[in-house]
Amino acid sequence: MSLLDTLGSLVGKTPEGGGQQALIAAALEFVNSQPGGLNGLIQRFQEKGLGDVVSSWVSNGENQPIAADALHSVLGSEAVTGLAAKAGVQPDQVTGLLSQILPHVVNAATPDGEVPAEGKLNATTVLGALGGLSALFGKGTA
Repeated sequence: MSLLDTLGSLVGKTPEGGGQQALIAAALEFVNSQPGGLNGLIQRFQEKGLGDVVSSWVSNGENQPIAADALHSVLGSEAVTGLAAKAGVQPDQVTGLLSQILPHVVNAATPDGEVPAEGKLNATTVLGALGGLSALFGKGTA
């Protein structure tokens, strides 16, 4: 099952609904709005004892999975509620979806195993590295 199929089944929306793209966009915006960008998010993971997990996403090795409840702990309820509102999904779905998306987003944003100097994620670069997912959200061919 592709990442898009997984997201579609979890959200319960078709790709044309834009829920997945909205969630990816909200996740990118959330990371970029952290003090220090991705570096700030990495610090939050480290503070919660999950530094090894997020480090695996940055490195060129295999991404370690993260449980939805662990991700909720890192992000906090306020952030989860805000991400849900921006993406148009229920708050109880956000961390499950993000636990699938965020490792790929961070990995795509750090292709050389290094966090960008300013810590900001470039949406075009991330979506391009994710295999052109932006073209699949209701704009690509079946």
